[in-house]
Amino acid sequence: MFYSRTLTLFMLILAGSAIQAEAKSLPFGVNAGAVIIDQAGRRIDAHQPYQRIISLYGAHTENLFSLGLDAEIIGVSPNEAYPPKARSKPVFSYHDDPEKFMAARPDLVLIRPMIDRGYPQLVQRFEKSAITVVSLQPGTIDAMYVYWEILGILTGKQDRARQMIAQFKHKVSEIELLTAPILTKKKVYFEAIHKHMKTFAPDAMAMFALKTAGGVNIAQDAQQVRSTNIAFYGKERILSHADEIDVFMAQQGAMNRPTVSLIKEESGFSAIKAIKNNQILIIDEMIVSRPTLRLIDGILEIGRYLYPELGFKGGDD
Repeated sequence: MFYSRTLTLFMLILAGSAIQAEAKSLPFGVNAGAVIIDQAGRRIDAHQPYQRIISLYGAHTENLFSLGLDAEIIGVSPNEAYPPKARSKPVFSYHDDPEKFMAARPDLVLIRPMIDRGYPQLVQRFEKSAITVVSLQPGTIDAMYVYWEILGILTGKQDRARQMIAQFKHKVSEIELLTAPILTKKKVYFEAIHKHMKTFAPDAMAMFALKTAGGVNIAQDAQQVRSTNIAFYGKERILSHADEIDVFMAQQGAMNRPTVSLIKEESGFSAIKAIKNNQILIIDEMIVSRPTLRLIDGILEIGRYLYPELGFKGGDD
């Protein structure tokens, strides 16, 4: 896990000023006076840090721990495993009876837009009970920085949030310096969902990870699915690049469970250069698609696979 210990005041100031500029073009952000606007348009005046927080999204939980919280986190969503402390927290689900939440007396419930859309009655019950609800799920790197700042404001950890942003940017700069001299960068098809032959939207965090690691996205013309980080591509278009694809990558997680054998045995895929050369990387979605500090781990893992000779340092090393 990457955690830089050498931060400068200059970097912190840059991070803070950049947040304000980035927030203007996002569907959520922070207005003057630390008034937060979430992805559902709610306005939250976080004049005091929240002390009893239930997180219904694994990335929220991970970031809360990264901000230095523990006792304040009184509930997490099912199947959370990182950090290990999350396993010791009471488990809550949007499928649960609202009374279970009421009994825990949270003052803040962190959700994501999917819960807002799919379970409006539960969300309304929270709000009628004077429980603050904040819905966030950033899809791009710029949005991730604003998201971290918002979590910092909600929890009274603004300084730590700025440190997280500065740490992340500093490490990204180090990696970019390492890959900059590469004259011929490897071309990659990055699979998001194998069953439907979908990749990632060009500005998705997974593609940022690939680019930072020195890879070239072969599917730059992919069409984004609504406002998600997923994009349509299809087998025909993948195979049209068969001779160009140096590495075939696939994320593995709840919505995609590929194996090397599955990819190799897919009809037509034997024509792909990467498949012929056994250049297949399956990578945990937790470190390429979630807006947490562990995205650095994902960048480093991709970099080590693409260019082992560069000696990438950090992450789980």
